[in-house]
Amino acid sequence: MQRRGTSISRGKFLKMMGAAGVAGSTLSVLSCQPNTSATGGGGGSGGGPEEKELALYNWSDYVAGSTIPGFQKETGIKVTQDFFASNEDLLGKLQAGATGYDVIVPSDYMVAIMVKSDVIQKLDKSKIPNIKNVGENYMGLSYDPNNEYSLPYQWGTTGILYNKKEVGKLDSSWDAMWDKQFEGKMAMLADSRETIGAALYKLGYSVNSKNQDQLQEAEAELKKQQPLLRGYFASTEVRPLVMNGDILLGHVYSGDAFLAMSENEDLDYLIPNPRATRWTDNMSIPNGAPHPDNANKFINYILDAKVGAALSNYTYYNTPNEASLPDIDPALKDLPGYTLASDIFERLEVIEDVGKTTREYERIFTEVKSA
Repeated sequence: MQRRGTSISRGKFLKMMGAAGVAGSTLSVLSCQPNTSATGGGGGSGGGPEEKELALYNWSDYVAGSTIPGFQKETGIKVTQDFFASNEDLLGKLQAGATGYDVIVPSDYMVAIMVKSDVIQKLDKSKIPNIKNVGENYMGLSYDPNNEYSLPYQWGTTGILYNKKEVGKLDSSWDAMWDKQFEGKMAMLADSRETIGAALYKLGYSVNSKNQDQLQEAEAELKKQQPLLRGYFASTEVRPLVMNGDILLGHVYSGDAFLAMSENEDLDYLIPNPRATRWTDNMSIPNGAPHPDNANKFINYILDAKVGAALSNYTYYNTPNEASLPDIDPALKDLPGYTLASDIFERLEVIEDVGKTTREYERIFTEVKSA
């Protein structure tokens, strides 16, 4: 699968340059820290015409090479990017008073938390006509039922990337991640909701359980698993470990799995039974954004059919943009787990805000990691 019309696939390019280098090399702007104080005259907060600027706060390496330059050429708006490592880091930055960002990219459950925390504002959907391109499966989800505060950016699943040449074809359950024969050759995500969620799924429970007995069972499962693991890592760290043969099974986000599979035919991706996670990253506008009109223009641009297709062809994640589907790379569509049958899609769960029980999830994960 080729990227940007070159002879170097994304996977090989990442190996050569590193993810940070790719992000820097594919943008025509610097990845810089935006001013975290509200912009004065000329900005959106002043009531007059907005400056031709936009500050995007995003996950790293999460735009195509054409995304930012294309938007700048179309609108004349200069874009700067800053990157966060987790939803919690993003939330913390906003709660600490950062007001220099115009568009942020929180995941599903974090949108609900941000609404309750009053750190994001309602969208002006009259300025986002490309909302018509979004598929109905990606609108009206539990974290933002009326899409008042968010619109989808990319979506994917969470499952198991594994070396089928070394371990054979896995059965359809989560059990392999607890199999003693793979001791030292497995890794889980360094994410409390996803990893505790895997244990809950294995036990037949919901990823959003608030039941103390179920959570205690999940904790016990994870403490059994912990000595068998190489460790807990980011998905982008798990991917090369599996690709290089350092481990045989890794808990990953689907885009990392598809990228690895495109480079190594010995690898496969499993979305285990009985349940697994379907997640959505979204575009939102923080309170205090200095350029809210520019933010609406950017969100609308991302939801353009061609732009959305180029984005997913770069990230290897799925697009929520139905108008983009005809332009998704056929080689990507053909990777196992990318195009989902309806019966698989229907058994996927969306991680939700569990309120005060969040503290219990964090406690469990902290204890499991130190066990």
